[in-house]
Order: sequence, then C-alpha cells, then structure tokens
Amino acid sequence: MLQDYNIINSENKKNKWVSIIEFILILFMIQSAILFLTGEDMPKDALRVRILANSNTPADQQVKESIRLEIEPLIKEAFTQASSQADFIKRMDSLEDEITRIAEWKAEGKAITFQKTAALFPAKRSGFYITPQAPYEAYILTIGSGRGDNWWCALFQNVCFPDEKAKEEQQEEEKVTFFLWEWIKGLFS
Repeated sequence: MLQDYNIINSENKKNKWVSIIEFILILFMIQSAILFLTGEDMPKDALRVRILANSNTPADQQVKESIRLEIEPLIKEAFTQASSQADFIKRMDSLEDEITRIAEWKAEGKAITFQKTAALFPAKRSGFYITPQAPYEAYILTIGSGRGDNWWCALFQNVCFPDEKAKEEQQEEEKVTFFLWEWIKGLFS
C-alpha cells in the first residue's frame, strides 16, 4: 500500500500573501484619509526662522540653543503683534540689529550673519501634517561656518510656539500604578 502524502496547495500560500498585502494597503488608505481630514494647511508663504550652528560639537550646539532661547521671545512678540505678513517683516527688520547683537554676545567671537532669503528646508512633521522639503522664504541666523545641525520653525503659531497649556500638560505626568501591585502592598502594610 502507498503512503499518504500531504498535498501542499500553493493557492493557500498565495491567498495568504494577497490578504496581507490587501491589509497593508487598507492601512495606508486609512492613514491617508486621516492625514487628509485632520492635516493643518500650512500657508505656502509662511515665513520661517532657521538657526545654523557653527558645527555639531556639543559646545556649538549649546551656543545655538542659548541663542534660540534668547531670540525666541522677540520673534514670538513680533509675530503676535503683527497684523499682517508685511507688518511682521517690518517688525523683524527692526529687530535685526538686536537679534544680531544677542547672537554675537552668545557666540563669543564667532562671525554672525542674519539675513532674509530663500532657503532649502528639510521635511518636518507637525502633528499629522508634513511640510515638504522645498525652498522657503526665511530669516537665517548663521553662527560661524554654519555647518552644524540647525533649528528651524515655520512662523505658524502651532509649529513654532506651542500653546502654554500643551506645555503644562506635557510636564504634568501622572504617576502610573498597577492595581494588583497596590493591592498586594496593601495586604502587607
């Protein structure tokens, strides 16, 4: 008598892969729909601010961060008081000397340049919205050679300057407890 052999049906394997691919495609479609429905429409003409560090050394990155912390309130104030983009540009032009002075003071002798020009910005994600990589009109502060990592933001309220309430919520982290562990500890205390 002949032994029984398992017959491997190649249709089952194909159906399994087709199902997996369909599932992945459905997930992409759902994600695309969510991004389309909830994405913020960043204005194409929104101005940006970019600070280029001298290099990637920790000291140069610290200088860049200290400059950012000093000039961010000035930019935020100019942004919130401006009634239009033209008004904001005028306010930034009037702040140019002060921003340069602060940067020169923090950079401790490194050359500083501050100019408004078109600059290539990398793609950036803000919530569900992704700003594509493209040249944008920007104020660029370069420290020294400007070859280090940079900090940048679009002058759009939720991207650059998150609201204070969101910052407070991030800082207030609730302590995580486990019911079973707390119950066991209660038995022995």
